Amino acid sequence: MTTHPDTLKAETRWPPNRGVGGTADRARPVTVVDQKMVKRAVTAAALGNAMEWFDFGVYSYIAVTLGEVFFPSGNPTAQLLSTFGAFAAAFLVRPVGGMVFGPLGDRIGRQKVLAITMIMMAVGTFAIGLIPSYAAIGVGAPLLLLAARLVQGFSTGGEYGGASTFIAEYAPDKRRGFLGSWLEFGTLVGYVAGASIVAVLTAVLSHDALLAWGWRIPFLVAGPLGLIGLYLRLKLEETPAFARLEQEARAKQVEQSAKKSLREILLGQWRAMLLCVALVLVFNVTDYMLLSYMPSYLTGQLHYGATHGLIVVLVVMVVMMAVQPLAGRLSDRFGRRPVIGAGCAGFLLLSIPALLLIRQGSLAGVYAGMAALGLLLVCFTGAMPSTLPALFPTRIRYGALSVGFNISVSLFGGTTPLVVTALISATGNLLMPAYYMMAAAVVGGVAVLLMSETAGRPLKGSPPAVATEAEARELAATPQAA
Repeated sequence: MTTHPDTLKAETRWPPNRGVGGTADRARPVTVVDQKMVKRAVTAAALGNAMEWFDFGVYSYIAVTLGEVFFPSGNPTAQLLSTFGAFAAAFLVRPVGGMVFGPLGDRIGRQKVLAITMIMMAVGTFAIGLIPSYAAIGVGAPLLLLAARLVQGFSTGGEYGGASTFIAEYAPDKRRGFLGSWLEFGTLVGYVAGASIVAVLTAVLSHDALLAWGWRIPFLVAGPLGLIGLYLRLKLEETPAFARLEQEARAKQVEQSAKKSLREILLGQWRAMLLCVALVLVFNVTDYMLLSYMPSYLTGQLHYGATHGLIVVLVVMVVMMAVQPLAGRLSDRFGRRPVIGAGCAGFLLLSIPALLLIRQGSLAGVYAGMAALGLLLVCFTGAMPSTLPALFPTRIRYGALSVGFNISVSLFGGTTPLVVTALISATGNLLMPAYYMMAAAVVGGVAVLLMSETAGRPLKGSPPAVATEAEARELAATPQAA
């Protein structure tokens, strides 16, 4: 693949022939990224991510209805457990998707693989909308639902690692946190869209109409949305970091096999992998607790109306969207560690008070408790998209991040609704969600203490990336370390 001039605007050596002040020094490669391409890349990755998470999120928001359609039972808790069991099953195949799509993205390019994952997610979600109910075909209905969820999970295994890698490799070093935060902004857009359409359906349709056909609508919408996301991703060029890596590999006539790549990921990057798993654990346990599980918690455990529970989460997500870019900027200015550490400390100290506010029943209390958790979550959604890609070198970044991210999400994040529902059923303790988030915060806090600060620094295996030629010239004033 050739390097497109729009993708890699300029790559020069600073200083060209000699060190500063005439002192001999090694030449320093600097990538000057094209600002129009950066904006296009961030927009396409974020919007594509919004399409993906609209598809994935709708399942959570309509989980109670799906339980009645596919898992008929006289016990509402058993229905919810069965529905979330199918939800969790999709996460079991995510590491497999990560092991397939991640190394593939390191070999053939980030853009191509992101287009593939977009197609698969749209197909899997659209298929759910076509499945007959349990009343129509019996046990075949939940089996088909499970199959469609597995397709979703497999495709999602290559989504986050690829999208965050894509933005991180396009972004100038000094703005990586801000630009990366728009990826999770896209996630929130997808969640808001999913919550909105489900809230409207539950508000305007009778219970019988929702069970008969209304639940299918948000899944069928995935078809045209997927085509939009695919179009946006096909319009992108490869990242400057990958284009440069590919040029070097061609010059050296080196081609890395998927097997060798996975071996290096699992054995050669074990410390970074453990940090990734721990950071993703606190990120996703709190994320899925708030955005996926809480609507069902409000409805099933606290007996709020289904529409009311969705509207509460919808308002919280809109608030999160408003402050999301600010959190990214803060991580650029003060560092990733302080921002993520603040989120961990907040969840450790405030999870119980926030849940008690939610449980006391008043409208103000519910919104205050949910908003507190949402603002704490922004510490992760704002900083993680720039933190996680920086853990790994360019040559294996997509693969390593996809594997580490999805192992952690599968074991801890995606199972959160199922585990917490089961714990509440077994113990009768409605504070279990708070205890679960506190435990995750402890794990995340340890990871923050052990990780290195990466804000404002080049990605591993890549030269410094700057926004302008003037910034590149400034680097000539600082000799490269030998």
